[in-house]
Amino acid sequence: MAGYRADKLAAEDKKRSDLLKWIGIGALGVIITIALSMLLLWNALFAQMPTLPSKDQLWSMNREPAIEFVDENGKTIAIRGPRYGNVIAPVDLPPHVIQAFLSVEDQRFYKHTGVDNWAILRAALANWRAGETVQGGSTLTQQLVKNLFLTPERTLRRKAQEARLASELEQMLSKEEILELYINRIFLGARSFGLDAASQTYFGKSPKELTVAEAALIAGLPQAPSRYSPRKNMELAIERRNTVINRMERNTFITPSMAERAKTEPITLIEEEYDPRIGYFLDAATEQAQKLTAGKNAPDMVITLSVDLDLQTQASDILNAKLDEVGEDKQIDQGAIVIISKDGGVRALVGGRDYADSQFNRATQAMRQPGSAFKAFVFAAAMEADLHPYSIRYDEPVSIDGWKPKNYGGGYKGAMTLSEAFATSTNTIAASLAQEVGMESVTSLAARFGVSTQMSSYPSVALGSEEIPLLDMTRAYGVFATDGKIFKPWLIKQIRTSRGEVLFEQEPIKPMKIFGDKRNREMISMMSRVVVAGTGKAARLEVPPAPLPEGSPKPIAAPKVYRDVAGKTGTSQDWRDALFVGFTADYIGGVWVGNDDDTPMKKVTGGETPAELWHDVMMLAHEGLPATPLPGAEKAITISAVEEEKLAYYRSLASAFASVENR
Repeated sequence: MAGYRADKLAAEDKKRSDLLKWIGIGALGVIITIALSMLLLWNALFAQMPTLPSKDQLWSMNREPAIEFVDENGKTIAIRGPRYGNVIAPVDLPPHVIQAFLSVEDQRFYKHTGVDNWAILRAALANWRAGETVQGGSTLTQQLVKNLFLTPERTLRRKAQEARLASELEQMLSKEEILELYINRIFLGARSFGLDAASQTYFGKSPKELTVAEAALIAGLPQAPSRYSPRKNMELAIERRNTVINRMERNTFITPSMAERAKTEPITLIEEEYDPRIGYFLDAATEQAQKLTAGKNAPDMVITLSVDLDLQTQASDILNAKLDEVGEDKQIDQGAIVIISKDGGVRALVGGRDYADSQFNRATQAMRQPGSAFKAFVFAAAMEADLHPYSIRYDEPVSIDGWKPKNYGGGYKGAMTLSEAFATSTNTIAASLAQEVGMESVTSLAARFGVSTQMSSYPSVALGSEEIPLLDMTRAYGVFATDGKIFKPWLIKQIRTSRGEVLFEQEPIKPMKIFGDKRNREMISMMSRVVVAGTGKAARLEVPPAPLPEGSPKPIAAPKVYRDVAGKTGTSQDWRDALFVGFTADYIGGVWVGNDDDTPMKKVTGGETPAELWHDVMMLAHEGLPATPLPGAEKAITISAVEEEKLAYYRSLASAFASVENR
């Protein structure tokens, strides 16, 4: 029998010890490897994951700027950028609207805490059976997270972040708050974000008025807004709608008979149309809105405009029809129209013939010579210098620092009243008058009236050689129309966010008096004479006779009745610009025609095409309005016997002036 050997036992113990040590090291290595792998996986899944912002920030984050333009009745005129609509609370909606979304997107919304494991298992089983993805397991909260914070990529990383953020969001917000955020921020196709935007876009109604069928169609869009769009594929959209209705029935939200009625209800979409005739107005309003909201948090805006949409579109049509008729023959390529009401609201602003072809706004951006329309400021300065419409001045050869203005058509009439000189647009008298009262007085008055151009003191400025935007000229004539008060034209009545926060509200204007009553009446008398018997006769506005009761005998033909109109024609050198600016007791309007390349027209004057356009547009603007008189217009032609006697004497000398000129 072998003896006991301690050295052998020690060796075996050492072997066991070494084995255990290596097992321990291996196990530790595995643990470390697993830990590192988990850490790397965690880092890969959640590194740079966005954090949840505050409740208020949830409503504005990741929103593209959007503008909805509405009229004074709240009717949508146009949308620029994505449409968000008004924020609406779930409690304010009919039950079937929310039930449609829950039935198709998250039946267990009120039972999970952000991630629905049962829904994931159910979707995985359905997809396995079908051999393709036919069902999703995302909750409504996860969809909201994906839309607000994450990219649309289909990766494990995005899904993991989606689940984690959804759980965190459920801890931050109540179920009702999540539901409200969802229905107001989810993308529903056709540039529409949120239920109100989609309801207005597709059906032209408030979400509160949606039928079961309409609500089901919209509720079916979040999964694939483009694929199920009723504007692109109505057949597929109805198929998806019926799926939503079936699920509503299965969840006992609606009865079988309600479901059948809903599935047979026809879908009637409103027309999706952008009207380019409003484009110039929207551009100008957008620019004004950006200035009014500078520094304010306004990711989206609902802007109430001053525009009269019918007048705007018809003014554009009238301009195009007129230039189609005479443009080629008279070599006129472009035109612009501005109509302002006496409260300062711009009712129509047409910046050219075709917005789709050119977005350059000739009413606000084009710098053009007003020609004789500028004479209104010369004569107004003369009234301030204590002259009056029946002051006598001479139409005779004039030389001012070597500049010799000529009258249109040539010749001289001799002695004339200022009223007659203004009505017939006599250049020599206007140029002399500006020198008499001082060019600085003329240009400072024009600036006071609202002309923004920095004007020089050259003598030719009196005849409109400085370039001025049409909107400025129209605004400046508004001083005469409002009894000598200055106002700033506005295109925007209100700006608010889609949540109802008012960012700007146009207050009733308080125009400042800058021109005396007596002088203003004198100017109106002269400007009315332009229309009654001067260069602007084409701008006269007839007052339609009142309709007779049915069965009344045919009346005897009566003289036409005209509305009081005051204004001035303008034609620049070589007929490059022609315009008419005028006003009634209700509106101020300006019309310009010319060519973008500044080439001459075929001898077109302000009393022709512009005055005719002004007449046609203003007849529409005044439909149904009473013929309110203009103070001073009643003196447009009146002249005293004494002044008549003076004119007869002075005019007897006219031939002498002419003979001197011809030597």
